[in-house]
Amino acid sequence: MLTFAHNWMFWLAPLPLLVRWLVPPLAQSIPAVRVPFLSRLRSAGGAVGNHSPKADVSLFVQGFVWLLLLTALARPQWLEPPIERSIPTRDLLLVVDLSGSMDHEDFTNVSGDQVNRLEAVKEVLGDFLIQRKGDRVGLVVFGNSPFLQVPFTTDLELCRQLLDEAAVGMAGPRTALGDAIGLGIQLLENSDTPDRTMIVLTDGNDTASAVPPEEAAQVAKDRDITIHTIAIGDPTTVGEENLDEQALRDVAETTQGGKFFLALNREELSGVYSQLDKIETRDVKTVSYRPRSDLYYWPLAAALLLSVIVRSRNLITERISSHTPRTARLRVNSRTFELETVK
Repeated sequence: MLTFAHNWMFWLAPLPLLVRWLVPPLAQSIPAVRVPFLSRLRSAGGAVGNHSPKADVSLFVQGFVWLLLLTALARPQWLEPPIERSIPTRDLLLVVDLSGSMDHEDFTNVSGDQVNRLEAVKEVLGDFLIQRKGDRVGLVVFGNSPFLQVPFTTDLELCRQLLDEAAVGMAGPRTALGDAIGLGIQLLENSDTPDRTMIVLTDGNDTASAVPPEEAAQVAKDRDITIHTIAIGDPTTVGEENLDEQALRDVAETTQGGKFFLALNREELSGVYSQLDKIETRDVKTVSYRPRSDLYYWPLAAALLLSVIVRSRNLITERISSHTPRTARLRVNSRTFELETVK
């Protein structure tokens, strides 16, 4: 789209006419021949006026050049299509358990085949990730210790790819839930987004943390961080793989707006992430920028070219006329007298 940065420049278009009307012309009287009876010749109708069609053409060209110069000064610009960029309004940290119990094959995939818990989590969580456009997403995996798998990024495809590369036991066979929450707090503490949320998924109780999960949740509350907890697997399991629902519930309810969910199969796990998608609504903020291309050089070049053409034509005409016999005609009534001067 064509636009002008300084539209007010076009208000100067009538300026040459105002100068012509208001400022008197410079009077230069250089008579070549004195004619004492000139007034009588004019009254007799013998004088021919000095109006020339060339003068009209010259004024038209000068006016057109003036308009071209004003157009260049108005700075014409071509607006390109807008470029939009989304600004994240939430940092969403996913904390996934990779302990040995995640290898139990008591879940099914989308095709109905029996798979382990981690594969089911990858499938459901991957679909949830793709829908989080407008959020910055990070991934922490934990076993004996927590590790940052993906720092906060808006590249959701990359986050999903690195989630797929996670394997059971790569962080150790035990469950350090409290330490994983502590690492998540450190990562979110440096965030400048208005909303900071952590989603913790585990299938066992805390067996290897230096900081209890409840204390870590209290620190998260003081930092205005929301924690949602998801318990998966068999709640009747005993021993180190026992699913401590109450501890996970306490962690979620300690923080402002935190929710606890229990998913015993893939369908329930999908329902959990659907609920989380409704709770953690995406407020996408976009910044738009329209590139501008300056076009002032086109009217400026046209004005320069037109001026050069007219000036060259005038010089050629003057040179030709300087080598052509000059004839002065004087008409009185019906008789014409010619005075020819040859150079």
